[in-house]
Amino acid sequence: MTAISTQTFSANGITYHPAAKPVVVICIDGSADEYLDVTAANGRLSHLQQMSKNGYRGMVRGALPSFTNVNNSSIVTGVSPAVHGISGNFFYDAAKDQEVMMNSSEYLRADTILAAAANAGRKVAVVTAKEKLRDILSYKLKGIAFSAEKANLARKDTHGIDEVEKIVGHPTPAIYSADASLFVLRAGVALIEKGLADFLYLSLTDYMQHTYAPDAEPSLAFYEAMDAEIGKLLKAGAIVGATADHGMNAKIKADGQPNVLFVEDMLEEKFGEGFRVICPITDPYVKHHGALGSYVVVHVDKKHNVSEVKNWLAIQPGITEVHDKATATRLLEQPGDRTGDLVVLSARDVVVGRRPQYHDLSALDGTLRSHGGRYEEMVPLIISHPLNKAYQMKASGDPRNFDVFDFTINGTHS
Repeated sequence: MTAISTQTFSANGITYHPAAKPVVVICIDGSADEYLDVTAANGRLSHLQQMSKNGYRGMVRGALPSFTNVNNSSIVTGVSPAVHGISGNFFYDAAKDQEVMMNSSEYLRADTILAAAANAGRKVAVVTAKEKLRDILSYKLKGIAFSAEKANLARKDTHGIDEVEKIVGHPTPAIYSADASLFVLRAGVALIEKGLADFLYLSLTDYMQHTYAPDAEPSLAFYEAMDAEIGKLLKAGAIVGATADHGMNAKIKADGQPNVLFVEDMLEEKFGEGFRVICPITDPYVKHHGALGSYVVVHVDKKHNVSEVKNWLAIQPGITEVHDKATATRLLEQPGDRTGDLVVLSARDVVVGRRPQYHDLSALDGTLRSHGGRYEEMVPLIISHPLNKAYQMKASGDPRNFDVFDFTINGTHS
């Protein structure tokens, strides 16, 4: 392998001092801490356990809403949604009077750590399970960027690489499968071993966590297989940092049926017409969650009193927080122009939606497991190498999941 650049680089106020080793940051999509604990308790997580023993493992606070696009954007920029501008997978663009997906880098307001590393001479590769993330993660990037979902379509001129299936040694996987995430990790291993990359961001998919509880055998087998690939990254000499974009919880009643509050219907029944509820979890992957999560945004017609609506919503069973725009901007770190008049968060076992006709639960592969609120905000952070004293102190404060590049690069210097 050619010499690895140790040139320093900066992104969004943080300067990074990389060692002459491959750097790999992994987003284990949807990985609540209990998935790691249960798999480890079954003796099937040897490499991540070794990372935890030799390096660092703790809990960190993610960005809200605890959704994929929001937190992946935070991880690759190192800043909150208030700064980078991605407030969900889906939002209401008031200027255009359109409800749109936030899958495009045109919505990103901050440069990425990945692009900065590439400009400093690192061989950067982004591999994401979901195609929806590729455009955001590859913003201004001079390097490799492709998804497992469409790996067979990657081309040198558009993705920085050809013949992905041949390089990885596996066919393009189905997106609704464990293989979608495992393909991402296998690609990371292949790119390092073949000298094609030395600075990688590997973003997995949460299909397995949406479908299976931590102690289900398919989940245990998936984490064991994932752990084996992480072991290969460590064997290749990489400094590895792993975190999650959000956790995952069952959102069901005692009888196993989905526990849903349809907020737009609730508001219209109480106050009349004049409400638009946006579910920022909405994305193309209908088998995951049916566009139901624990965080919604409410746009209120001017004929209604926002404070009155807020106070009524706040006392409804299953709703845990209601914030006006000013508070959401400050407390939840939201971009003010991309959130609504109210933000609503629900209980650990409750999801909030719009109206029944907007949510097709027939496509779910299992029971309803989802995320988006406070109860999926805390996620694991694991670093393969010991933290220096400065970052041990940071770890004892309020570290965030989007500090993972900082901890992995700067925190492992002696």
